[in-house]
Amino acid sequence: MLFIANAEGWPGVPTTVRMLREGADSLTALVAGIGEVEAEVRVRSVGRGGWPNMLGEMECDAAVMDGTTREVGAVGAVPHTLHVARLAHEVMKRLPHVMLTGEGARRFASEIGLPVEDVLLPDSRRVWWERLERELSPEERGRFPDIPLAPLLRAITDPERVRDTTVYLSADPARGIHAATSTSGWAWKYPGRLGDSPIPGAGYYADSRHGATACTHTGEMTMRCSTARSIVLALKLGHPLDDAVAMAVEDLAGLKDGFLGGVVIHAVDARGDHRVVNFRCPGEIRYWLWDDTMAEPELRAAQTA
Repeated sequence: MLFIANAEGWPGVPTTVRMLREGADSLTALVAGIGEVEAEVRVRSVGRGGWPNMLGEMECDAAVMDGTTREVGAVGAVPHTLHVARLAHEVMKRLPHVMLTGEGARRFASEIGLPVEDVLLPDSRRVWWERLERELSPEERGRFPDIPLAPLLRAITDPERVRDTTVYLSADPARGIHAATSTSGWAWKYPGRLGDSPIPGAGYYADSRHGATACTHTGEMTMRCSTARSIVLALKLGHPLDDAVAMAVEDLAGLKDGFLGGVVIHAVDARGDHRVVNFRCPGEIRYWLWDDTMAEPELRAAQTA
């Protein structure tokens, strides 16, 4: 059994590891751990600690994928909902659909008993408005939000205020290979923006026959390159994990136009190997690793592409 998570996933790592040790269903263990990340205010990229869109509203995204059946549950731009990874899991289990978004996702959340919540912290609301005020004229402040938002986007959107979706991957010969993600996305994003986190093949992909990948940071790039699916497909075609990840990095490096930034790739294969690779993200990137030969999870440094 192998489990990896990005560094910001720390609040839920002990729970997921404990459940995996006890033989729990792998996806259930991943979702339970991510639920603790979503509730932790010190993690500023997910759930209650996240940042709002340009209108000061929280819109969260999440997904799960069962690598054995290749079933997917995903939700995007969900308002007033804290535990969106659980919501995505229930989409997979209860509905014939792969993805729900916006108010439809919120309606389904109510049907399954997830409460309507004000996810945004008061201090985050203060920071959001102070940032917006610096860019708005007195007339625009008086008319807000009934003003054009697009001209403000480049001035106030802040993908680097937080850098990480929470991503959890597990791999086990008996229980399969699975993936789960959760995020509040870019700070001050345009309302309705989806990143790669809920998009199968872009921000995550799992196939128990071959491996799984989950990506963090600049989702606009991994959506353009289908990064997660590309790595798993390369594994299917017989390439070793290092080569599969290197090919994905080469695709990302080939992007010359549009919004460009850094990407972190988390990947596992069916042989129990893993790689976490930092492509153009500043500073040291770290991740959690645990396998069933280890007494406790370890925080390790990612490779640099």
